[in-house]
Amino acid sequence: MDSFLYQATIYLAAAVIAVPISARLGLGSVLGYLAAGIVIGPVLGLVGAAETEDLQHVAEFGVVMMLFLIGLELDPKALWNMRDRLVGLGGLQVGVSTVVLMAVAIMAGLDWKTGLAIGLTLSLSSTAIVLQTLSEKGLMQTNGGRATFSVLLTQDIAVIPILAFLPLLAAAPDMAKLDADGSISRLPEHADKAHHGISLVEGLPGWAVTLVTIAAVAFVILAGIYLTRPLFRFIHSTRLREMYTALALMIVVGISFLMTLVGLSPALGAFLAGVVLANSEFRHELESDLEPFKGLFLGLFFITVGAGINFGYFFADPFDLIGLALLVILAKGIILYLVGRAFKLKGRDRWLFTLGLAQAGEFGFVLLAFSVQQNVIAPDLSQKLLVIIALTMLITPLLFILHDLISRNMREQTRQQQKPDKIDEVGPVIIAGIGRFGQIVNRLVTASGFKTIVLDHNMETIQLMRRFGMKGFLGDPTRPELLKAAGLEKAKVLVAAMDEPQQVTKLVAYARRQRPDLHIIARAYDRNHVYELYQAGADDIVREMFDSSLRAGRYVLENIGLSDYEAAGAEKTFYFHDRETVRELAKLWKPGVPASENQEYIERARELQKDLETQLLEIAERDDRRSA
Repeated sequence: MDSFLYQATIYLAAAVIAVPISARLGLGSVLGYLAAGIVIGPVLGLVGAAETEDLQHVAEFGVVMMLFLIGLELDPKALWNMRDRLVGLGGLQVGVSTVVLMAVAIMAGLDWKTGLAIGLTLSLSSTAIVLQTLSEKGLMQTNGGRATFSVLLTQDIAVIPILAFLPLLAAAPDMAKLDADGSISRLPEHADKAHHGISLVEGLPGWAVTLVTIAAVAFVILAGIYLTRPLFRFIHSTRLREMYTALALMIVVGISFLMTLVGLSPALGAFLAGVVLANSEFRHELESDLEPFKGLFLGLFFITVGAGINFGYFFADPFDLIGLALLVILAKGIILYLVGRAFKLKGRDRWLFTLGLAQAGEFGFVLLAFSVQQNVIAPDLSQKLLVIIALTMLITPLLFILHDLISRNMREQTRQQQKPDKIDEVGPVIIAGIGRFGQIVNRLVTASGFKTIVLDHNMETIQLMRRFGMKGFLGDPTRPELLKAAGLEKAKVLVAAMDEPQQVTKLVAYARRQRPDLHIIARAYDRNHVYELYQAGADDIVREMFDSSLRAGRYVLENIGLSDYEAAGAEKTFYFHDRETVRELAKLWKPGVPASENQEYIERARELQKDLETQLLEIAERDDRRSA
């Protein structure tokens, strides 16, 4: 018990310290978890290799839960619609990567069977790291993110036939184990059974294995359709919140156990169950119950990967291992880039697809262990490959940082290379930015009979406007010559409505310097951006979510006991008080200093909040007296 508490304290403390630091530095949580594992394992030796390996088997449930939750987000029809990408994009990536990496292994002097096993192992990418990072960066819904997910899903499915195929590459039919002196000896049949545990397919003929496997998959599908509803109703009758969590965990763990009994991937079984339950009314309940466990187990998995790296082996020949890891990333990167191009991924999406999948993955650890057991790969070579896989996973967060830099540069180059339209009209209102915010402003103003000059640097947006019969001009609204051509010198109103907060502030500051008398209306991202725009010289500042949130708050008041009149009065009071609050706090706001560290700002904010509460209470009492 003492040992368990010690280990738990070490792992949790490492995560709590390292992950926030990594996130604050912009490196992402995954690199923080990996660094935490390296520190407590190879560097400080606070956890041993045996404990780490045992814990990793538990932590792998993070990957299983992640795929279950991903399945919950996928409608079966959507999965069927992805078939072209699953078979084409994913299948091509796995196939070409396997062949190329196999060729490299053969050129290095290995036989073709070992080379093929290495190619299959290294062709897979890290589902855990990539999906976690895509979610953190909000890239999952981009074309590149969806293509990346398709390939990861194909790879997870491919693990099953790879596991079935590897024994055919064995150098000898006997199973083997690694002795203390590094030699391989025969593994008794009973030891293999002890290692694998219970199996429903062991010793069965091929046709029987197929039938049992199909029956297990069919059971998961039918249970998801017909058994989950009665189970949830039964749990609901207990009115015990923790029972929902217990049921959610039971579903994932039970399916994983069933899949291992028939020799299938627990992750694939969990994904299949998630897809079956995607249209269930209990989907959101399952998501909320499992999300904390998924995050914790995934973090634990990344820590064990970092802690399990054999740095003694690494330091014996670091340059060779780093070089091989970079070679794997380079080879896979080139293949991914070409595959992405063949499937017409463009620009930032292609680079996300290329850099996001260039590493080897956690299933590589499973395949290597199985390959050693089946006498396909020698134990010493397996140790070398384990370090290479771990190094590629460690490099992955840096590849995503590289993607961010490339995306930023490509965005700037595109903006600079786009030849702006020749502006042949002027009007009293200039609207800079015609996204979801600016288009509402433009429609209202034009429908009221006033002329607007619309500027936007996004060609697709301008073309979409033109399809609907509205005129807009392509160009960067922050460029002085474009603003001059649009009639900045004579305009009455400028609306700065671009998506990028920095560009809005830049435009407001420039326009105010050129036209002190111009009325400037600016779109603000948040309250800090309001203060920046206030200092830049904007007249009216509109927080993009403020009015909609305020209206939602009024709806809440109307439905918890207030009359429409009372709720509208509270909304109006809050609106005007908030505007005054922003003006007051803008005087105390200091650029570069977080509000939480500005004591004068905090004290004044508290005073203004109390003032708001007092005003709302006075209005409520006045309404009560009137109604009485």
